[in-house]
Amino acid sequence: MNVDASLLGLYRPGGGWLFRVSIGWKYLLMLVLTLPPLILLWWPLTVGFNVVTLACLVSSGIDVRRAVRIGWFMWCLLGTLAAYHLITLNPAAAVIQPGNILVAVFAARLLTLSTPTPELLDALQRALQPLRFVGVSPLRVALTIALMIRSIPYLIGLFDDARDAARARGAERNVVAHLLPVVLGAVAYSERTGEALIARGLGEQHSG
Repeated sequence: MNVDASLLGLYRPGGGWLFRVSIGWKYLLMLVLTLPPLILLWWPLTVGFNVVTLACLVSSGIDVRRAVRIGWFMWCLLGTLAAYHLITLNPAAAVIQPGNILVAVFAARLLTLSTPTPELLDALQRALQPLRFVGVSPLRVALTIALMIRSIPYLIGLFDDARDAARARGAERNVVAHLLPVVLGAVAYSERTGEALIARGLGEQHSG
């Protein structure tokens, strides 16, 4: 599995400007790039913000191929969404809806490709500290997001591995050959994750 081809990508050290900006400014930049097209819903704005967000990635030393490698599943989803609106004769929505999703993904990758995951989660945990007064645990929220960041690329990798294995056996059209390894791998992954959390005192162990 190529982690660079997953939705959020993987951090690698770099010397570009984005790598030198503090984490707080990165979160602010992500919001500035994501919210206007989501609020105004104007297709030229969607296109423009995609270009600007991609330019931020490339100007930071992240090459274009790596910047746009968000996984085949996401590209298929965006293409299907655009095709649906084109078929229903709504070309503006064919740009706006998948385009705004793409802006959000690229903006998130501004963070994940330029910042180590522990630093991202520490900053998020600090920002969530006021929620302690309403009974929300910042540590658990940050942990949940950490698990999501780790799990999504892993599960996408299971799909890719199952597809390659099925193709090698000549079973490309066999649904079971695609889904069974994914289900078994996902269950095993969740069990290992649960055991690791319990071992660190972060999970809940129920007695039978």
